[in-house]
Amino acid sequence: MLRFLTFRLVQSLGVLWAVYTLTFALLMLAPGDPFIGEKNIEPAVRAAIARRYGLDYLALPKEKREALPRMVRLGQLAGAYGTYIGRLVTGHAPTISYENWTVNEVISVSLPVSIALGSFALVIALWAGVLAGTAGALTKGRWPDLGLTVVTLLGISLPTFVLATVLMMVLAVKVPIFPSGGWGRVSQLVLPAASLSLFYLAYIARLTRMSVLDIMGHDYVRTARAKGLPFRRVISSHVLPNASLPVLSFLGPAAATVLTGSFVVEKIFAIPGLGAHFVNACLNVDIPLVLGSVLVYTAVILVFNLLVDLAYASLDPRIRLR
Repeated sequence: MLRFLTFRLVQSLGVLWAVYTLTFALLMLAPGDPFIGEKNIEPAVRAAIARRYGLDYLALPKEKREALPRMVRLGQLAGAYGTYIGRLVTGHAPTISYENWTVNEVISVSLPVSIALGSFALVIALWAGVLAGTAGALTKGRWPDLGLTVVTLLGISLPTFVLATVLMMVLAVKVPIFPSGGWGRVSQLVLPAASLSLFYLAYIARLTRMSVLDIMGHDYVRTARAKGLPFRRVISSHVLPNASLPVLSFLGPAAATVLTGSFVVEKIFAIPGLGAHFVNACLNVDIPLVLGSVLVYTAVILVFNLLVDLAYASLDPRIRLR
């Protein structure tokens, strides 16, 4: 186990470095200038602002930057590459979009909001999806199963922004049961969490249904039923633990996506989560905040994939972590 965890830690550091490098390269190739609104200021002032954000290579106008020798430009990019790593690790990377805020401060304030919303949505999707998928498998070919198939197909096909808009119009405008947006009260969690969870609920339900149908045909399940075990115990003790393995595989990246926040849902319901800040950072070419958000998202994916591997080993004794 210790060897496995050590290997995964080293592997995760390599993945984080690769993601950082690729994201940095793409940001450097992307059009736009974070100081586009300050073209008419004095060159010395522009250079001081660029230096504060670790963007010394942007101190010159675009035409003059492109006229520099290739090696000089590469040296400036290499300097910025190292500067960002140091600032992000030490927590002293200032943001361009939010004056007097560092990247770490923005993430520390917004990430808990996204985690609270995502956790609520994930609980809904997991429990309802497993129950619905199991019920569909046990009623195969009958009306409950057919109804579940239609609902899950709609859940997978329907875009999140359409569902969020419909829920807001129906349950917040036409019939004002829930607030239309904001953050801070439990009632403000319901509509965004329902919008965010439907896709994952439908996918988990379909995975569970297929997996339960497959497990129900195995010899050990027929043997357990032949021995007279109650049907409920056969399902809970023999079928669901083995049928949950495909769901766990999907749950790792799905949980990371949900917990780091949905950009669309947070925008529609005016939720101050990490997704909303990431969108603003992209629009404002806020390079430090984009890099920090991407690294946080990557770290969450790595953590949940590790938890999925550990859960696999606990559910299936044939799997050994080495």
